[in-house]
Amino acid sequence: MAARSKPEGGNGGRPSEFALIEDLFAPLAAGAPGAYGLKDDAALFSPSPDHETVLTVDAMVAGVHFLPDDPPETVARKLLRVNLSDLAAKGATPRGYLLVTAWRAETSVDWMRGFAAGLMEDQNLFGISLWGGDTVTTTGPMTLSLTAIGEVAAGQMIRRGGARPGDDIYVTGTVGDAALGLSVLRGALDMPDTADAAHLVRRYREPEPRTAFGPKLCGVAHAALDVSDGLMADLGHICEVSGTGARINMESVPLSRAARAALARDPRLVEAVAGGGDDYEILFAAPPDRASKIGAIAAESGISATRIGTMTEQSDGVSAIDGAGNKIALKQLGYRHF
Repeated sequence: MAARSKPEGGNGGRPSEFALIEDLFAPLAAGAPGAYGLKDDAALFSPSPDHETVLTVDAMVAGVHFLPDDPPETVARKLLRVNLSDLAAKGATPRGYLLVTAWRAETSVDWMRGFAAGLMEDQNLFGISLWGGDTVTTTGPMTLSLTAIGEVAAGQMIRRGGARPGDDIYVTGTVGDAALGLSVLRGALDMPDTADAAHLVRRYREPEPRTAFGPKLCGVAHAALDVSDGLMADLGHICEVSGTGARINMESVPLSRAARAALARDPRLVEAVAGGGDDYEILFAAPPDRASKIGAIAAESGISATRIGTMTEQSDGVSAIDGAGNKIALKQLGYRHF
């Protein structure tokens, strides 16, 4: 995001790239020595001794990953948080990030200012800063991309692969809120309780990366990822890489009060809970003898972790069962990007 000369004109009176960076983004780099105030072409980062660098990137496209009328502050926070969630699921501690913004010509400076304010709020919350990036204009939909950089003790990153038959399956927090929140925003789900509706919408717009929980799973979990595509789909990703199967007890899946209220009104919403995605909770597999350690991590971090199933042999596939052990047929297993 280093400032550099570009042709002027055709920007509808918008400040130059240099002015935007100086006004909106340079303050986000304050206090990061390797960012050089966003006045160089690259940033410098040295991980702590005996640590390795972990990198992850996610993009958000208007109309696909956020709604046109979503407040810019929440769009910024979601963009940052989904990447921090990836780091947390790998056991990494976040250190900084790179940002690419492709604005439409009609994107107002006020919208950009709100976006930058959302980033600043979360930087203060998670203790990180902007290190660089780029800002451009596009004739397509607004597109935002963020690369998060973290670090983990050497050899301790938790991968998708590594789960073993007999491992317990856990998930942090609650599942299904975000998909139900999107349905509320689209007018497809009516929630009489306004507090429940607000909770679901907030969980869609502002996921909660489990940065206090994930790093403590190093040496405890055999495999982990964050739930972005949907509980069943992401469990399938672990199974595919690990060469295992899995069985989930849907009655054990943790739900918020708002999600339970929605399911009570329409039991068919179990499809959204199992496959809606955007939860950004940590889904992980660990051996049964580490249950007490996982309970201690949950208590220490203030984040719940619920055992919801078991890893099985690969030939078993991935299945969901009810409390009586009967298989549940799910049509929607998760979000597909293509």
